[in-house]
Amino acid sequence: MMNMTDRGDDVSPTPDPAARLRPPPSPSGRAEGAAERVAKLIESVTPGSRLGTKEALRTLCGVSVGTFNEALRLLQSRGLVTVKPGPGGGLFSAEQSPMVRLGNSVLALDSGANDVTDAVRIRDALDPLLIEDALWHASPADISGLRQHITAMENAVEAEDPVAFVHANWRLHAAIASISPNALLSSLYTHLLDVIESHTLSVLPTSDQPLGEYIAERHALHRDLVDALDRRDRDEALRLIHEHNTSLPPTDTPEHP
Repeated sequence: MMNMTDRGDDVSPTPDPAARLRPPPSPSGRAEGAAERVAKLIESVTPGSRLGTKEALRTLCGVSVGTFNEALRLLQSRGLVTVKPGPGGGLFSAEQSPMVRLGNSVLALDSGANDVTDAVRIRDALDPLLIEDALWHASPADISGLRQHITAMENAVEAEDPVAFVHANWRLHAAIASISPNALLSSLYTHLLDVIESHTLSVLPTSDQPLGEYIAERHALHRDLVDALDRRDRDEALRLIHEHNTSLPPTDTPEHP
C-alpha cells in the first residue's frame, strides 16, 4: 500500500495562514489601482486620443462603478484624462497643459484652466477697488513692505527667473490687498490669487516679446505703481493698474476700468 506522502500530487497544498489574515484591498486602494492601469494605457497613446467609454474602461479595470468613479476623479485631478459627453464621447487622454495668457507671457496650467481664467478676470476687476483703498489707507510701513516685494521682483528679473518673478508679483498684490480695511474684499482677492497660484505649473513666453524683456517691463510698472501709491497720486495709480490688468479692454478713463 502506497503511503500518501509518497505521492506529492495527491497532497493538497497547505493554506498560507498569512493569506487568511491579509485584509482585502480597500476601496481607495482599488481606485488607485484602476487609475494606475488607465495611466499606463495613456502612456501608450498620443495626447487627445480616445481611450474608450467609461463603461469599457471600468470593465477593463475590473472594478465597481463607484470605484471607477473614484479612479476617474484621481485621473482628472492629475490632469491625465478629459471626459467628453455625447456620441463619440468617452474618456480621452489629456491634451498638453492648458494655457492662460497674461500679457506677453502665458501660464501653463494643470487641469484647472477654467478656474484660473475666471479668477484672473475677477481679480482684475477688483484691482482698482484695492488701489483706491491703498491710496487712502497705506501707511509708511505698508509702503516699505510693498517695496520689499518690488525688490524681490527685481531680483527675479536679474536672475532671469520668470516663475520667481510671478510669485513675487502675486505676493505684492496680496500685500496691497491686506492694506484694505474691507476684510471681505481683501479675503476674496487673496483667495483668487491662491486659486491662480495653485494651478500654475510654469510661466512661458509668447511669440510677441522675449519673456525676460517682458518681466523687466512688468517690474518697472509695479515699481511705478508703488511710487504712485506713496505719492497718493490717484490718477497715475489707476492708470497704471488698468495698464497692468490683462483681461480688461483698453480705455482712456482709468477711473472706470
